[in-house]
Amino acid sequence: MTPVPPAGSPERAKGSFPDDLALALRLADAADAVSMSRFDAADLDIRTKADATHVTEADLATERAIRDILAAERPADAVFGEEFGSEGDSSRQWIIDPIDGTANYLRGVPMWATLIALAVDGVPRVGVVSQPAIGRRWWAAEGHGAWTATQGAPRRIRVSDVSTLDDASVSFQSIAQWDEVGRTDDLLRLSRRVWRDRGYGDAWPYMLLAEGRIEMVAEFGVKVYDIAAHHPIVTEAGGRLTAFDGSESLSTLSVLATNGTLHSPFLDFFEQTPATESPA
Repeated sequence: MTPVPPAGSPERAKGSFPDDLALALRLADAADAVSMSRFDAADLDIRTKADATHVTEADLATERAIRDILAAERPADAVFGEEFGSEGDSSRQWIIDPIDGTANYLRGVPMWATLIALAVDGVPRVGVVSQPAIGRRWWAAEGHGAWTATQGAPRRIRVSDVSTLDDASVSFQSIAQWDEVGRTDDLLRLSRRVWRDRGYGDAWPYMLLAEGRIEMVAEFGVKVYDIAAHHPIVTEAGGRLTAFDGSESLSTLSVLATNGTLHSPFLDFFEQTPATESPA
């Protein structure tokens, strides 16, 4: 696999992000080795955190593995991870979710991922999403496009050109999320408006969006480490990712990601009441 432009190429001369991306991909390799070594283990240690969510020994070990490499290779950079919090003070911050989809991981369901991002001045510039249990990985660096690979050569990915809500396929993540923020009626309206709706969950639908397979992902109750890695991949693939209200923030606990073309129509749709709803 040759996931970043080679040294000396015109693409490599655009900036330092390819070097950061190369490191992020190596971090993902290390994370995959740790997480897969304990995936579906009968004796997996599982604990409940103060917020009532689960954490496994693999979550902790995977984040430690990533932090150890960063401490050795990027000691001046800050790090923020789900399990061990924030460390360091720098305009460059690595943001880590060691296992996004822990509930799936602990039940032996292969739809979970390691999320690695590098934010500079608060904006994610590099992102890697690795789903080793299904043999998939996606990555992007600002100005260098979005990519994926399975067993073959890397290929560039791009969002779809679907231009109407009627033809859109969407992922709503989970009914419970929408219910918790009082938007269950909006979710039902959405299901009646678009071509297809599915609750794919966690990181995968954002990657489906970047590959042009669906047109929207909406999610509530998210943290920065849940979404930072997706931002460069979605945007470099031609899509758009904002908070649910359209603001350019990753700290509002909500996300609306689209193919770009349909971002405003989806925002308008969710602002309307059934009586004022109009065609896309």
